[in-house]
Amino acid sequence: MQNATTLLILGASGDLTSRLLLPAIGQLLEREPERRLMLHGAGSDAWTDRRWKQTVREAFASTESDDQFDRVADTTYTKADVTDRDALAGLLKGITGSLVIYFALPPAVTAAACAVLRDLKLPDDTVLALEKPFGGDEQGARDLNALLLQIVPENRIFRVDHFLGRSTLLNILGVRFANRLIEPVWSADHVQSVLIRYDESLALEGRARYYDKAGALIDMIQSHLLQVLAVVAMEEPVDLDEIDLRDAKSAALRATRIWDDNAVRSSRRARYTAGTIDGRKLPSYVDEDGVDPDRETETLAEIVCEVRTSRWAGVPFTLRSGKALRDKTAEIVVTFRPVRHIPDGLTGQPADGGVLRLGLSPDRIELELNINGGDDPFALRRQTLSTRIGKSTLQAYTEVLSQLLDGDVALSVRADAAEECWRIIQPVRDAWARREVPLEDYAAGSRGPADWATSH
Repeated sequence: MQNATTLLILGASGDLTSRLLLPAIGQLLEREPERRLMLHGAGSDAWTDRRWKQTVREAFASTESDDQFDRVADTTYTKADVTDRDALAGLLKGITGSLVIYFALPPAVTAAACAVLRDLKLPDDTVLALEKPFGGDEQGARDLNALLLQIVPENRIFRVDHFLGRSTLLNILGVRFANRLIEPVWSADHVQSVLIRYDESLALEGRARYYDKAGALIDMIQSHLLQVLAVVAMEEPVDLDEIDLRDAKSAALRATRIWDDNAVRSSRRARYTAGTIDGRKLPSYVDEDGVDPDRETETLAEIVCEVRTSRWAGVPFTLRSGKALRDKTAEIVVTFRPVRHIPDGLTGQPADGGVLRLGLSPDRIELELNINGGDDPFALRRQTLSTRIGKSTLQAYTEVLSQLLDGDVALSVRADAAEECWRIIQPVRDAWARREVPLEDYAAGSRGPADWATSH
């Protein structure tokens, strides 16, 4: 039987906790019956313990884990200002053993709470878990990281990136490093381009308070998609532990720059107008509740990067993400260079040497090959081999919490990686702030602006 771990959620009355964290806790307890967990919540809302317990029960039921509720039946909730020293000290009073503090809070509140936490006595093995974004720019990330290191060492800081849950990451690594067909051609010698795309059919969905200040560039590309790029582009790590894996990812990010060092030519942005998705009418983004049109927040963003290493120099890595698009598409698309010569007699010149698609949700792999046959046996055509791959039965946050409660930070974002991601996108932010890149329009439910290429 494991020793009990105390999970203290700051911001427990917020949407993140009820929608993602609590269902994941229920699923985790069902999956790992030997795990012992003390659950405490704190938030700014005047909830009673009864309301909190009902929220926990309903969240567990949403993943058919409601029978696990009795294992946390003594869970408590405290109304507290977590930026107040006495209030935060009161929440920590009496906690012994392993402690995980989860900051389900806006970034500014998280930083303020950490500044208070720095002066308080914590259990020896305390782990801090923070949601993105980590800082608001490169210097802000450095300042936040310096503050965190005054509280606990780096190996007890978990910067959450649920996008790279354990199964998704291992799927990419398995395809890359365990296949003789793939591993030798994973370089600029054979790869023509890489596309990492996360298109959503969801619109703002009531998230204006956060999203209108972030936009697609920060919400998805600066955090999640650059982390995916790091896994795609990194050199093979010696081990998948917290040192080697994160060293390899950070080295790839340090080598990453905006293509041709030109943020104007190598970035695009757009914002959705009124439209229809699956029969549901959506207003223009600027007409959504809580949106300030003067911010010119983009809901679709695309940047092109280069990883300046001997493996990848000269290969464009396109990162794209947007909201209110016609189709939900989450994938890595690796397009191979055309072969040097095709024998006389085969008709049709392929535009490329084949395409490998790694789907991220749902997890799948597709290999598009140029073959001949059919009515004209000498005519080349494209054929796709497709299969589903190792999709975990666990939610992304369940995988995150499992690692977190085990004190395993290998798949969290390390301090230097968080800072590098801000550095990479800063030239784009500067160009957009100077309005050197136009803010285009696209109708909700469309594929995006008409002149944007959406297939690779």
